[in-house]
Amino acid sequence: MQQMNDTPLRSDAQRNRERILEVALAELTRCSQAPLSVIARKAGVGQGTFYRNFPNREALVLEIYRHEMQQVADSAAQLLECREPDRALREWMDHLARFAMAKAGLADAIRQATSAPGSPAKPGHTPVIDAAELLLRAAEEAGTIRPGVTGDDFLLAIGGLWQIDPRGDWEPAATRLLDLIMDGLRAGAPGR
Repeated sequence: MQQMNDTPLRSDAQRNRERILEVALAELTRCSQAPLSVIARKAGVGQGTFYRNFPNREALVLEIYRHEMQQVADSAAQLLECREPDRALREWMDHLARFAMAKAGLADAIRQATSAPGSPAKPGHTPVIDAAELLLRAAEEAGTIRPGVTGDDFLLAIGGLWQIDPRGDWEPAATRLLDLIMDGLRAGAPGR
């Protein structure tokens, strides 16, 4: 991640920023009104370091959302390097489920950060759709999923993830849903 002016962060500054994001994700998922001072303290940084990185709660919340979404998107290409395309797609779906549960936990914080007049808009799903397209095209070319499924189709199909309660035992329900979707993608695949 880089500063606004695209100057690369020093390694210690990068570690501080990553630690703040990690702690903030956990704290804001637990309580959307978690004090920023508590997040800074638990991240092991001073107030000045915290506010240099995130001048306000809205900037922090939106960066958590963007950062988590980008990590899920980036994992698609990484999985394709070491897995068969259909296996990469299914494993990536698990990454997406974890992101969905974290996002659901952050829903109140995101809503608060984007609902005030003059607030920035919530980032779009473009990185996730692009990652889905990458995986879908690779699996389609390998003949392991049905042809013609788009990233938008995929996003609609997995929409059930957002109906699962993130505070409960969400993993078995997510696994069943994603296995069902994967079975549907494999049905009619030319290589089967």
